[in-house]
Amino acid sequence: MRKAFPLAASTVVAGLLAAAPALAEPRDYVIDKSHFSIVFNADHIGYAPTWGMFLDGEGSFTFDEETRDLSDLRVTIDPASVFSNDDARDGHLRSKDFLDAEAHPEITFVMTGAEEKTERTGTVTGDLTLRGVTRPVTLDVTWNKSGAYPWGENYVIGISARTTLTRSDFGMTYAVDNGLVGDEVEIRIDLEAIRQ
Repeated sequence: MRKAFPLAASTVVAGLLAAAPALAEPRDYVIDKSHFSIVFNADHIGYAPTWGMFLDGEGSFTFDEETRDLSDLRVTIDPASVFSNDDARDGHLRSKDFLDAEAHPEITFVMTGAEEKTERTGTVTGDLTLRGVTRPVTLDVTWNKSGAYPWGENYVIGISARTTLTRSDFGMTYAVDNGLVGDEVEIRIDLEAIRQ
């Protein structure tokens, strides 16, 4: 009987350990390009904001759900993919007056730090390079949801982020002095990313 107890106890402990959920760890995520929205607006002569978006962007990051540590976030956007529902305006946005897309074919954001505010919100700081000019930018970020996707076998995280840029900081000074186009540009980013 004395020999049987340690054997039974070790079997129970092994079973409990096997049944216990594995601790979370840093996992790599790739942004799903079909669920990646990069939207902006700027004031137009004081009448109303004009909205636009970028249709082509990609990115990746590492996230630990247990500790909520975020790292290695990098996003790349194609400025030539700008869309504002007007062909003439889109052409102007791609020109040297604004994005200068031909000379600078990438907009990049590279994370430099993050700070948690609550379990679901925080800020992410990073270097934004636009028109060949690099400036620090802070994003207000919300972790919306994580879980198994309803279709297929993917595990997905959903995130929303917002910031406001001063476009003249990036050399984009067209129509700032005369007030035809606002200098401040509001940015909203919504994305789903697939765990690798």
